[in-house]
Amino acid sequence: MNDQAKRRPRKPGKPYRRPQKDPVRVLAFEALRAVDERDAYANLVLPPLLRKARERDEGFDTRDAALATELVYGTLRRQGTYDAIVAACIDRPLREVDPPVLDVLNLGVHQLLGTRIPTHAAVSASVELARVVLGDGRAKFVNAVLRKVAGDDLDGWLEKVAPPYDEDPEDHLAVVHSHPRWVVSALWDALGGGRGGIEDLLEADNERPEVTLVARPGRSTADELLDTLGEESALPGRWSPYAVRLAEGGEPGRIDAVRVGRAGVQDEGSQLVALALANAPVDGPDTKWLDGCAGPGGKAALLAGLAAERGAVLLASEKQPHRAGLVSQALAGNPGPYQVIAADGTRPPWRPGTFDRVLMDVPCTGLGALRRRPEARWRRRPEDLEGFAPLQRSLLHTALESVRVGGVVGYATCSPHLAETRAVVDDVLKQRGGAELLDARPLLPGVPGLGEGPDVQLWPHVHGTDAMYLAVMRRVN
Repeated sequence: MNDQAKRRPRKPGKPYRRPQKDPVRVLAFEALRAVDERDAYANLVLPPLLRKARERDEGFDTRDAALATELVYGTLRRQGTYDAIVAACIDRPLREVDPPVLDVLNLGVHQLLGTRIPTHAAVSASVELARVVLGDGRAKFVNAVLRKVAGDDLDGWLEKVAPPYDEDPEDHLAVVHSHPRWVVSALWDALGGGRGGIEDLLEADNERPEVTLVARPGRSTADELLDTLGEESALPGRWSPYAVRLAEGGEPGRIDAVRVGRAGVQDEGSQLVALALANAPVDGPDTKWLDGCAGPGGKAALLAGLAAERGAVLLASEKQPHRAGLVSQALAGNPGPYQVIAADGTRPPWRPGTFDRVLMDVPCTGLGALRRRPEARWRRRPEDLEGFAPLQRSLLHTALESVRVGGVVGYATCSPHLAETRAVVDDVLKQRGGAELLDARPLLPGVPGLGEGPDVQLWPHVHGTDAMYLAVMRRVN
């Protein structure tokens, strides 16, 4: 094609208008692309993007940051539902839509069906975003699809795209509550009961979680944090005496106590696991504690402070050196002695029977933290369970070998999946012997809904925490 052909005159009509770049929606799109292309987590990707936006644009304010956060997390949480709706509005299989186009579409669907943004504004802003990041041709496709989506509300769309509950309960719940079917099935098995409980749990997974702080023992107290933050900005924790809940929109990075390490960001369920281990009765001395999977350091920092108050010493071990570095940062300033090492918990460098208390919060699928990491529900696969199973059993075996007779072990996961919780504990105790299960419920005083025991499963819809699991054992020989 010659240059003259390239410069054909534009047909009469509206003059060409350059697309207007909306920094909030471009940022949200960039975050979604990072999650998809790099297997990144939104909670790690979003903060630096927001920080750069503030540095680049003085007009980028707190409301912009809040909208960008809502667009990213809301789109990720409801991705399954929005995919089903988009699929009903196009004439090709969803897998044939390029991922960047689908990200723009889902951002638009979330604005239409999941926020109070007016319909015309949601469509026009999404089309403008498409022009900026995809080009004019694809923007026309985005415009056509979103205009179809705008023809009904969320309830109306769910009636169209979700199978009836009576015909296929799990698939109905998967579409309506935006979870993969296998996750719905696994959570339902772990929860037990009827329809009400599982729907409450799935709904809780789609709610924005509170930001919870932990006052690190010996460095600060919950009362000090509450006094500093004020009644309008913070509330006491529900169950942990060290917890402080930030009001909606609170930014922990701007709190002095968090910046200097006297407090940290830690879900209340995670705090309860550490407190339960510290509350468990031991026979004999109580001077040597171990956190065998310590990264990134939240539980280790809490345990280190509790240990220091009793004259005990914590060894925090983490296999990955960079995560061990995060543990060191979390423990810096602890009032008592401690040690952080990079070591493989399945081949420990310490001698058997060294410790009085051992916590093993093992690597897992993370299905208990879907509120905080919504992308994990789409990233995980059932076969991942098989990959974690040998490691989880090996780490629990190490924990029981590492504790002395009369000492206690806490086995914890941030997953309620039965294959990662009771199955692991039962298998190891049967295979190894020499340990007894303790009733963990009295170790969490005041916490309701802990089930029949002896182990404990926390739930977002019951306790307002991540779905942490804990089994406590005492070594008897």
